[in-house]
Amino acid sequence: MATTVASDIDLDTYTHLPLQIDPASKTLSLHPSATGSSTADPSLQAALSTVNQLHSALKSLDTPNSIPPAPLPTNLPTQKRSAQISKLREAASTAYRKSQFAESIRLYTFAIDMAAGRPSWEPVALIREELSSLYRDRAQAHMGIRDWVEGCKDCEASVECKRPQGEKSKVWWRGGKCLLEMARYAEAAQWLERGLDAEPTLQGDDGRELRALLAEARRKADQFTASS
Repeated sequence: MATTVASDIDLDTYTHLPLQIDPASKTLSLHPSATGSSTADPSLQAALSTVNQLHSALKSLDTPNSIPPAPLPTNLPTQKRSAQISKLREAASTAYRKSQFAESIRLYTFAIDMAAGRPSWEPVALIREELSSLYRDRAQAHMGIRDWVEGCKDCEASVECKRPQGEKSKVWWRGGKCLLEMARYAEAAQWLERGLDAEPTLQGDDGRELRALLAEARRKADQFTASS
């Protein structure tokens, strides 16, 4: 039987329907007080019947009662990319130890591109840490083929990635060595001084090497100034 709905319903009028729900079956029905009133019309009864049938059909569905599986950890893509970057880093380091400097540079470059291509929602500190160490290590590979310019640029990039935390002494020594080899003595001295300022308590072999290189840079800078 079709239900006819009036087309001139006043949408601004609120009509309170005295509905009740059965505690056991959860079915909807009109409250007994509405029997015989204008609200107990066939269209309303048909609508209630439709809702109750839908509710009954949903209850009869064979749905599992087990707890849904836990969502995948949000850091899974981060871990996968980190593992890939680590593999590239290890391969690049192996190539460097074999004096295969061009191959080492190529692999470090792949790792740098992968680290720089991380999604923006990943931790910035992680990206900076990865890039800083990769640039620092690629600088050493550039030094292996005496490409002092690229080595110097990578050292600068490594330091910039780590600001404001500071970098390790290795990158300061490598950057200073590249500048010395390019006969940029005053810049080398300034660079190495920055390194010692960043790590004033540096001791051991790293500290001695950094200070020795700084002394060499200062001496050559003085000699260059005196001869010019």
